[in-house]
Amino acid sequence: MKAALSREAGADEMILYTESDFAVEVNRLTENRGLAAVYDSVGKATFEQSLACLKPRGTFVLYGSASGEVPAFDLIRLAALGSLYVTRPILKHYTLSRKELMQRAMSVFDAIASGALKLRIEHVYQLNEAAQAHRDLEARSTTGKLLIAFDHVHERISMNYQITSP
Repeated sequence: MKAALSREAGADEMILYTESDFAVEVNRLTENRGLAAVYDSVGKATFEQSLACLKPRGTFVLYGSASGEVPAFDLIRLAALGSLYVTRPILKHYTLSRKELMQRAMSVFDAIASGALKLRIEHVYQLNEAAQAHRDLEARSTTGKLLIAFDHVHERISMNYQITSP
């Protein structure tokens, strides 16, 4: 199912990282040139292979740790692997001020409005179903965005406070 969704979203190739050595597949598909960037949300289980997918001066972006934290790493290996760049971005560092937060949020909203960014909302949970949303995420059985509806909470807040836009 995830492979079909990836194809629908425009992917040319899909590699099931739990079923094959994806570094070998990436290098085959790129004729051993490697990738300019790898975005890894898995972490520990994919770290080494993700690095092996990069071309010289490639960038590795670790933005999650679904399989656990990446172990300690000797930075000198980055030179041996092709002068690689590694980053571990955290949202709060990209939204240091309200102005920056609003600029970034508007960029995302504009991309959604223009159709350049398409969201796939898989399921909307009520607030009392939040635990199930977490279980679904942990089970890795989801393929789209999961939302938690705060409709009844918003109504109570609206009655007690004046809500204004920025």
